[in-house]
Amino acid sequence: MSHSLIVTLRSLTGNPRGCVYTEPLWGIPYNLIAPYASVYMLALGLTDQNIGLVLSVSWGFQVFWALMSGAITDKLGRRRTTLIFDLLAWSVPALTWAFSQNIWWFLAAGIMNAIWRVTMNSWTCLLVEDADPKQLVPIYTWIHIANQVAGFAAPLAGILVARYSLIPTMQALYLFAAVMFTLKAVLTYVMTEETGQGIVRLEETRQQNIFALLGEYHGVVRDILQRPQTLYTGAIMLIIAIVGLINGSFWAILVTEKLNVPPENLAIFPFIKSAVVLGFFFIVTPRLSHLGFKWPLVLGFLAFTFAQLLVITAPEQGYAVLVLSVIVEACAFAAISPLVDKLIVLTIDPQERARIQSILYVGVILLTAPFGWIAGTLSSINNNLPFVLTIVLLLIGAGLAWLAGRAEQNTERQAAAV
Repeated sequence: MSHSLIVTLRSLTGNPRGCVYTEPLWGIPYNLIAPYASVYMLALGLTDQNIGLVLSVSWGFQVFWALMSGAITDKLGRRRTTLIFDLLAWSVPALTWAFSQNIWWFLAAGIMNAIWRVTMNSWTCLLVEDADPKQLVPIYTWIHIANQVAGFAAPLAGILVARYSLIPTMQALYLFAAVMFTLKAVLTYVMTEETGQGIVRLEETRQQNIFALLGEYHGVVRDILQRPQTLYTGAIMLIIAIVGLINGSFWAILVTEKLNVPPENLAIFPFIKSAVVLGFFFIVTPRLSHLGFKWPLVLGFLAFTFAQLLVITAPEQGYAVLVLSVIVEACAFAAISPLVDKLIVLTIDPQERARIQSILYVGVILLTAPFGWIAGTLSSINNNLPFVLTIVLLLIGAGLAWLAGRAEQNTERQAAAV
């Protein structure tokens, strides 16, 4: 109970407590459905290219909502925005997915799910704006832990798929997800309050409409372009987003179609990943705190690259290689995720957090959106090709992490000299 992460969890108060404690209510249903989302679409008659199209259309709509997210968050407040848009972005699409029959249903659900870009902005502000900066890495670590613990529920989905078949099981799980997503949104609202900066922005924007707030973005863009660290952070966010999109959508397709792993066995891998990530968070992460973020990020990207190499070289039903790949990827994820989250917080002007995050998300989405279609096209040619693409991107990410670390060190030296 004296472990630093346990101490942090017990000491959380206010908004960090409300956001962290309710996170499993989102993580449990998400981890139940995520391993089977792509194969569920295939089972209902969609092709690899259809799946890529759905992803790209959804990401296209995310551009609009990411652009609007900063203005909406400032206008409605962090807390109210999170409640309204969590319901629209997760509860409604979950119901749509449950009753989907063809590509049009999935397109409709994907378009609604794109609204999560608003709540991502508002929820992040709600989580960090009144938090102790020294607790940022532990707080984000607990967010990831909450979702990884939820991953232990994933084998239940595999058992249900094996017993009741894929489509009826996924329909039931999506209905369950709709209930849990709604509960999470309501409890987060009840357990939090508007942030200090949120109150300031509510007052400042009281007499302005959404479009007037959007018109002020040009000054925010100029500030971003003058901050190299923010640009490095944006580029790293972009690479993580593209790799996450490709892995989340095409890993299960590669494993089932090329490696002939039965769909009911897919849930084994998120279970293993969750166990490894949790072990890494509790055993390794506290020992990395003195290293800053440069070396852990660089090594994390390189480990992720190795995990992708293992996937594309795995033999048919090569469970040992797949398990090793998942273990390496889990360690890479655990090393990278909290540090990137902290990097985003620290390199953004706190007075303009909502709008800067909005612009960064827009840039990331615009550049990520085509990769759903690109990856779908590559997968239709050869299931390995999407992961060859992720390998190239991850190597670029390692280089960017090195540059970002050097920029941070230069900033620290300049501050010490003053």
